Amino acid sequence: MRKIIAIALALTLVLTICLPLTAFAIGDGNVDGGGGGMGNGTNQNYWNPGDEGVRVSVVRVSDHAIVATPIDLTNKTPASSIIHFGKISKIKYYPNGKSLSPIQGAYHYANPSQTLPRIISTSSGNGNIAAIKSYFTDEQVIRGIANLTGMEFDVLINGEYKLLLEPIAYMTFGGIKYAMTATEAALYDQQLGGGLRSKMVSLSHKNLPLAMFLETPDLGYPAWSGSTTRAASNTDIISSLGLGIVRFKDVKPEPPEVTTADYEYRVNTEVITSVTVRGGQSDPDNPVTVRFTIGGRAYTVSGVYYPDGDSQLVWVRWTTPATPQTMTIHVSVSGSGSASQGTITARIVDLSGYDPPNPVADDRNDSYTRPTVPSKVEKTSASWGIWHPWWHENWVWHGDDEDGYWEDEGWWEFDWNSYSASLTASMSIVPDAKDPTASGKTLKSGYGINQTTTAHVSTNQSSAVTDAQTAVTYFPEFQYQTYCRLLEQTRSGYNSRFEFAKNRYSTYNRRTHFTPIWMPDGNYAPFTFLEDCWTPEGMLSMNLTDAVDIRGSLWDDWHIAPVKP
Repeated sequence: MRKIIAIALALTLVLTICLPLTAFAIGDGNVDGGGGGMGNGTNQNYWNPGDEGVRVSVVRVSDHAIVATPIDLTNKTPASSIIHFGKISKIKYYPNGKSLSPIQGAYHYANPSQTLPRIISTSSGNGNIAAIKSYFTDEQVIRGIANLTGMEFDVLINGEYKLLLEPIAYMTFGGIKYAMTATEAALYDQQLGGGLRSKMVSLSHKNLPLAMFLETPDLGYPAWSGSTTRAASNTDIISSLGLGIVRFKDVKPEPPEVTTADYEYRVNTEVITSVTVRGGQSDPDNPVTVRFTIGGRAYTVSGVYYPDGDSQLVWVRWTTPATPQTMTIHVSVSGSGSASQGTITARIVDLSGYDPPNPVADDRNDSYTRPTVPSKVEKTSASWGIWHPWWHENWVWHGDDEDGYWEDEGWWEFDWNSYSASLTASMSIVPDAKDPTASGKTLKSGYGINQTTTAHVSTNQSSAVTDAQTAVTYFPEFQYQTYCRLLEQTRSGYNSRFEFAKNRYSTYNRRTHFTPIWMPDGNYAPFTFLEDCWTPEGMLSMNLTDAVDIRGSLWDDWHIAPVKP
């Protein structure tokens, strides 16, 4: 495994990139731009055209990690007292949520010997996207960037890394000099409650963020399809603007890979098993197929698509066997001429057979202490999505004015279709109808109780979500351990219903649970765990409880008297 050594830039020295004169294109630039036109500044709030630079970050494709300290390239000599926010890449701010930390002075930068092209558009001179692409895909510039970041050139261009470019503006705001990327300007404006936008909108929210944006989605960022001439919102800048990407694609495509996790299921239950697939880009021209082998049966999911640098959740819906066992699920993923494999261990368990023993009249438990109602880990909602590819046409004329042809040099773009599921439920405990002295939710110990549990599942993708299928009730007389009742699902579907199974110790074959004769007066609260509502993002489950009030025992209802003659 190659090591990457990051070399810190020492003090505030002007560093130069030593470049030979011969230049060759080595990378592929994913950059476009807009902007133009500047407002009138004041002596406290202004920006001079050309006071600009570019922050360059090296991003590992597999996990979007920054692998070396970002570098700021500029043709200028920024003031030694300039305020900046450190060498923080856009990817750290969004989507990773890092906050701004202003620093005064000690600003590190590099003056390249090969002058940067114009980056930020103005009314007197527009940024030249073609020149920017040419500059940052030039072999000698890339070699210089590799040198400054401490990476070997061959490692940098081996296809495992990309360059993330961010335009920088050196501006005066409130009489103080600042260095800001477009993302930092938007985040700073949010902190100021719109204070930067109110003074510097033409720069901070138009020309700086529109200096660079993506032509095609990359590294989890979308292609920009909004206005290229009007000021953008802070939200759009943070998520979509002020960035370009250089990728190195003269390498073998990254093969797809699969990430798996183990599961525990109940017997005879409809479940969802999912895996995450990533690696390269999968589109209709280069599709990925995932194959699950479960219990000797093959389930194939084809047409799995996702953008370069991203991933896709893939799942299959199936029913577990009727007997407890441990199953090994084999998963294979193929695409781009490569394949990888993984395995999932699925433990199938049976929750039946733990019914409480038959209560008898002389039962005692003089050492009983009332336990705390338990709470298991629950999950009541889940969200996931599916990437949907669509073709972005880009017709280009090849040839001269009289002889040539049109060619669609378009590309695949991706829309994210979001899905979700939520689980709500309720539980009700009441005295059994055969209890002759019960009143409302008050009964004497030794009599039975009935339970009703209802569950509602809401989702916008029913094919990927099961109903809630399992409910298990635990009782305080057993410290919510050892014995339990597996409830019977008396109504299935997304509005399911559960009740006690018919009790074989009940004279009338009732759906009941008998409270122990020795149960002291007070709150009697069974606990139910509702589970097996499966989604691609895992199982939804809920903790439920309800209570009745015990006052006296069934012995109080017995009256012994002599028989009248």
